[in-house]
Amino acid sequence: MPNELLAAALAARNHAHAPFSKFRVGAALEDSSGRIYSGCNIENATFGLTLCAERVAVFKAVSEGARDFRRIAVAADTDTLTPPCGACRQILWEFCGDIEVLLTNPRGKSESLRLKDLFPRAFDASFL
Repeated sequence: MPNELLAAALAARNHAHAPFSKFRVGAALEDSSGRIYSGCNIENATFGLTLCAERVAVFKAVSEGARDFRRIAVAADTDTLTPPCGACRQILWEFCGDIEVLLTNPRGKSESLRLKDLFPRAFDASFL
């Protein structure tokens, strides 16, 4: 499944709307039943309203009823593999917990990490 997930993230990257930064990112989130939800970054002229690929994938999955996730793949065209930003790490933690995070680029380089290693001492509802 990880190869299919990486391919889905790379394919989603092709749909990115990044006319300002030209930094196109794709994400693919796998739920516990193996279904894949993809997302791409979508920029806006105000930048503050821009959404990252990871958040698009999470919100798409949740809006379609998914609640239990295994892993997410993130694809960007960078030599040093690009991890989720801080805002995405927070959303991933709250909706997905300590999932596997696969990073990839179009040249076949990939890496697997745990979200807890990217986001130590995360804030969540347990603190409220």
